[in-house]
Amino acid sequence: MSRGSRGSGPRREPKEFEQKILDLSRVTRVTAGGKRMSFRCTLVIGDKKGRVGLGVAKGIDVQVAIDKAYRQAKKNVIRVPMIYDTIPHPTQVKFGSAVVLLKPAPRGTGLKCGGAVRVVLELAGVPNASSKIMNSSNKINLAKATFEGIKTLKLPKKKEVPVEVVTVE
Repeated sequence: MSRGSRGSGPRREPKEFEQKILDLSRVTRVTAGGKRMSFRCTLVIGDKKGRVGLGVAKGIDVQVAIDKAYRQAKKNVIRVPMIYDTIPHPTQVKFGSAVVLLKPAPRGTGLKCGGAVRVVLELAGVPNASSKIMNSSNKINLAKATFEGIKTLKLPKKKEVPVEVVTVE
């Protein structure tokens, strides 16, 4: 591009992850000099192919908080094990007071999940699963409990066929 032409700003590469803001709130820190306002952003990122991440960050401005949360989420990306288009087995996890029960579902069921659990599983690319949220409505703790639940998932081990040992004389 020539100098002075339109669109000469910094070029941004397309992001590899889709992102959804789970929670954006204005928070206040009280100091001796008064109240200091900032913004807290909870962001979930995922590629809908089995990878998902969660970031929570604060910034003086909304955009700064979102950018910091995105960078944080990229550092915390985990892989979701899937078998037959769902999670491998049921799991129940507690984070803070929030309890999340994740269960596999047959093909064609879709996501029978609500709130933060649904956002996390959608961005992870899990097509069929169901969940139950208990004890809490705190979005951040629910998202973190869902992440802990995903970390506990293990794929079943493949059965090994016994091999006969033949000795040659």
